[in-house]
Amino acid sequence: MSDIIQLLPDSVANQIAAGEVIQRPASVVKELTENAVDAKADSITINIKDAGRTLIQVIDNGIGMSDTDARLSFERHSTSKIKNADDLFAISTMGFRGEALASIAAISHVELKSRQNESELGTQIQIEGSKVLSQEPTSCAKGTNFSIKNLFYNVPARRKFLKSNTTEFGHILAEFQRIALANPELEFKLYHNDSEIFILPKGNVRQRVVSIFGKRINQNLITIESNTSIIKIRGFIGKPECARKKSGEQFFFINRRYMRSAYFNKAIIKAYEQILQPETVPAYFLYLEAEPSTIDVNIHPTKTEIKFEDQQAIWQILHSAVKQALGKNNIVPSIDFDQEQGFDIPVLSKDTEIKKPRIDIDPTFNPFEKNKSFQKNPKSSAISLEKENLDNWDKLYDGFEKEPQQQNDFSFVSNENNQQSIIDPDISDKYFHFKNKYILTHVKSGLMIIDQKRAHERILFEKFLQSLSEQSIVSQKSLYPKTIELDAKDHALLMEIKSDLQNLGFDIDDFGGNSIVVNGMPVDSSNQEPEQIIDKFLNEYISGEVDAKIQAKEKIAKSLAKASAISSNQKLTFEEMREMVDLLFACQNPNYSPFGKLIVSIIKTDELDKRFN
Repeated sequence: MSDIIQLLPDSVANQIAAGEVIQRPASVVKELTENAVDAKADSITINIKDAGRTLIQVIDNGIGMSDTDARLSFERHSTSKIKNADDLFAISTMGFRGEALASIAAISHVELKSRQNESELGTQIQIEGSKVLSQEPTSCAKGTNFSIKNLFYNVPARRKFLKSNTTEFGHILAEFQRIALANPELEFKLYHNDSEIFILPKGNVRQRVVSIFGKRINQNLITIESNTSIIKIRGFIGKPECARKKSGEQFFFINRRYMRSAYFNKAIIKAYEQILQPETVPAYFLYLEAEPSTIDVNIHPTKTEIKFEDQQAIWQILHSAVKQALGKNNIVPSIDFDQEQGFDIPVLSKDTEIKKPRIDIDPTFNPFEKNKSFQKNPKSSAISLEKENLDNWDKLYDGFEKEPQQQNDFSFVSNENNQQSIIDPDISDKYFHFKNKYILTHVKSGLMIIDQKRAHERILFEKFLQSLSEQSIVSQKSLYPKTIELDAKDHALLMEIKSDLQNLGFDIDDFGGNSIVVNGMPVDSSNQEPEQIIDKFLNEYISGEVDAKIQAKEKIAKSLAKASAISSNQKLTFEEMREMVDLLFACQNPNYSPFGKLIVSIIKTDELDKRFN
């Protein structure tokens, strides 16, 4: 039998490696930008075209590369960071993966220009699909200039499964933000299709956060700082009232390297316990410093998941530091948070001796012993208390006659001058409002209960979907246009779906600098502020990825319906309830919301009768 084992050609091996290292255009941006940071550049410019499909260009003014280094950098397992295996556990720089440039070169057209400061001429290399086409001297600026064109040109399956330009550019923005936040002392510039996205000057951490996420976030930042023998923590956390339903403003960095950690995220959320609105996430920008030997960055190919030697201890320290910062700002009850920074937090280990807590008891304490000051003049105190009770007695029933509907969870309305009435089984046009959340009315089979928010979502969804199909414009012009500042990802998304939003009644113009001007809003926007509607809409829309046009339109309609619907505790008049019920049952699917949740429930008469047997 002939031999069947063979070595793969380098070009094929590089394409396989590229599948692990280069998942999408954002992966290329990450690798090249981190290399620019490691090259000691203080200014980095990134040019993107067509969300990275056509061009990814990263220009830096770092130390540059010699002719030999430039050529070797495209070989597999080449790196300037690692000399032996022990170096893997003491990495303090960013990019070092030996397959990165080789993988990029295997699936794209690459042009590299690089010059060292002391050299008069630099070197230029052109590579296509791992094949070196040329290398020659060239006149170029100090530093390195990478141009990656036609990404995945020879891997059509990978190129086919790229998402929409908005989605792919969103991933590029995410990588850019992480690197820019980790290096606030460096200047960064980002352009997309020749449009300026970010110009970030050198500064400190706070200035960089504000430059990326807008001025609105500045007043919502709380400083956090904790120095212990295990780890150092500094940075900012957001005020709980400014927490948002969508994530995107949560960042951990360890030794200037971005990391993900669901475990440490729980430590922060736990510190905010009972002071956050439901389903919201606070912002945080936290920079951790630890000895490189106590962490392992090599447990995940993207090196965003980090293993810590003292993970449980760090959880305790992080939780305590966030709690302390909230206490200092009077956001949570505190006893004394004015102690000096820098302390050792005791950490439990397997060898820690657990001692039974000691409680001091006063055997002479008598809980029934009267207060001495009260005993001095018990008669006068009793008279005073009795007089106060008499004075307040008449106030006990204040408001019962004037506002009877607000004294309990029930309100009765009818179509006869809005007079109170218990539902008459023989009258079908009377409605009972329960907790300002449910509409109750009589039907032949029993009692029908309608969730008013879900009903409104269904009504708006079908109306918006029809408007998108017919391209009908229903807009209510604002007397004073509203300027809203967005982050780059939200701005790019709104600009891509701007035409669909116009068909729904949004009159939006690009104001530049990631800002928009809202001139008009849909007539069915529940009298909410434009900023509130758009923020809710983005929260819902960004929750998933949809690329097919018909699906995208449906998702826009769903997201806007949920953002525009009335709240679950909004009081409705009789006319409003009657109109909502009529519109609901005119819908194609009145029983379920656009998100598949039940709208209508009927308690049958037989079931009610059984409750009284």
